[in-house]
Amino acid sequence: MKKLLLLVALGAFIASCGGKKEEKKDGFEVSRTKKEEKKEVASEGVPIDLDNKGIGPITEMTFPEEIDKEMAARGEAQFNAICVACHMVDQRMIGPAMKGVYERRSPEWVMNMILNPDGMLKEDPIAKALLKEYNNAVMLNQNLTEEQARELAEYLRTL
Repeated sequence: MKKLLLLVALGAFIASCGGKKEEKKDGFEVSRTKKEEKKEVASEGVPIDLDNKGIGPITEMTFPEEIDKEMAARGEAQFNAICVACHMVDQRMIGPAMKGVYERRSPEWVMNMILNPDGMLKEDPIAKALLKEYNNAVMLNQNLTEEQARELAEYLRTL
C-alpha cells in the first residue's frame, strides 16, 4: 500500500512539473538573455556640424585623397604621447572618442581645437557644448605647431 501511495504521489509530482503551458502575462516583462545593441550618438548629444570651422588660425583646409602614412605615423606618436591622457580611440573618456571625428567635425574645426582650445572653449558653440557634456573638463593647450597639429589631424583620419 505504501508503495502504491508513493507511486501515485510520484506520478502526480511528475505530471504537475511537466505539461504546464506558459501563461502570457500582461504588463512588464524582463528577458535576461536578450542583448541590446548600443547606438553611438554623435559626441553624446552634441550636434554634428561639418560647416563650423571653429575659432583659430585655420580658415581653410582640405585633405588629399590618400593618407600620408609618414605624417600619420608622426601624428600617432604625438597622440600616444599627449592625447591619450584624455582621449581614447573607440570610447569616451575625459574627452570624446577620436574615431570618426571627421564624420562629426570639419578638418578646420579639429585643427583649431588642437591649436586654440582656449579660444574655442570661449567662443565656439560646439566646443562649449562639448565642455558641458564632458563635465567642464577643459582641453589644455599643448602649444603644438601647425605642422604638428596637421600630423595629428592626419593620424585621426586613419582611425
